[in-house]
Amino acid sequence: MDADIKLNQVYVPSDDIVARDIEGELIIVPLVAGIGDMEDELFSLNDTGKDIWRKLDGKTTLAGVATALAAEYNAQPDEIQSDVVGLVGELVRRKMLVVKPDA
Repeated sequence: MDADIKLNQVYVPSDDIVARDIEGELIIVPLVAGIGDMEDELFSLNDTGKDIWRKLDGKTTLAGVATALAAEYNAQPDEIQSDVVGLVGELVRRKMLVVKPDA
C-alpha cells in the first residue's frame, strides 16, 4: 500500500483541476502548470477509475469507497482496496486529488 495514502482519510479533487464527463469518458483537465504529466494535458479514467472518482464525495473515507465498490462489484473490500489506493496514490502524485482539509 502507498505509504502516503491512508484508508481512513477523505480525498477530494484538487481546486486546480476540472473534471467533465464527455461522451461517457471522464476527462480531468489541469487548470495550472505542474498538474499531471508534462506530456499529458488531459487525463482520462477507465470505467473502474470513474467509479472510484465518483465515490470521492468529500465525506467518504477510502475504506468506505472500497466497501461501497466491493458491494457493487460483489467482491471483498480488501480485494478492491489495492485498486482504490493505487489510483488515489497516482492522482495525489499528479496533484489531481488532495486530502480533504479539516473544516
